[in-house]
Amino acid sequence: MPRAETPRVALVVTTFERPDALARVLDSAHAQSRPPERLVVADDGSGETTRRIVEAFARRAGFPVVHAWQPHEGWRVCRARNAAVARCREDYVITVDGDMLLDRDFVADHVRHARRGCWVQGCRLPLSPQATARLIGTTEPAALARRTDTDGRHRLQALRVPWLARRLGGLANGWLAVKGCNQAFWRDDLLRVNGWDESLRGWGPEDKELAARLQNAGVARRSLAFGALAWHLHHPPADRSHAKAGQALLARTRRTRRTRCERGLDAHLAESPPGEGVV
Repeated sequence: MPRAETPRVALVVTTFERPDALARVLDSAHAQSRPPERLVVADDGSGETTRRIVEAFARRAGFPVVHAWQPHEGWRVCRARNAAVARCREDYVITVDGDMLLDRDFVADHVRHARRGCWVQGCRLPLSPQATARLIGTTEPAALARRTDTDGRHRLQALRVPWLARRLGGLANGWLAVKGCNQAFWRDDLLRVNGWDESLRGWGPEDKELAARLQNAGVARRSLAFGALAWHLHHPPADRSHAKAGQALLARTRRTRRTRCERGLDAHLAESPPGEGVV
């Protein structure tokens, strides 16, 4: 059994032009029972409204907040995440999407589940369009999300049971799908595999491809069920036109057992000096 360790945490929130959802996600980050040491907004080219929301959040957060913005040149979430992680100096990186409402104990649960030699897959609890509209209009979205009905399968996943989360560990790997909207990594492991592969452009399996390289490098997967709950605000499906190329890259990674990508995190390290949190 890998040993437990209490890390310093950076929370990375990816976003693109959905400021109403981002505002609610940041509200849920502010309400954490165990706040992160740093929060980085990985912004794939949003406009002025998003900038103002991040600035306002930084003034009240109580921990450093960084707005890692890049110009929008198509869907470049891999590059956005790499640039954000390069701005972190904490041991442990939790990544969420900017449409995921975080339970009050989200960060605390991830910290309790952290083990050296492992990365962690958390859950995604989908919300209906009607529930999303209600939650976007409140400043306590995560508290209300706990009382929002989901379908039968996800209603079970929405239970927070800390002792059961600890017991399950890797046993839940067959239950929770690999999804980048709720994951956690030791920063050293991300550096080892060079982060997300920036040759992937457009929606595609960038999360599964990273997971495959981590596995090839000997970093085991643990799934966090019944903890680190996060609710997904509804939106229309993303454009899947680039998915075939992404699937081909994923198949190559598995076939060749490669561990590092060529275009990744290392390109951003030299241009991201340490800072205490600037917008």
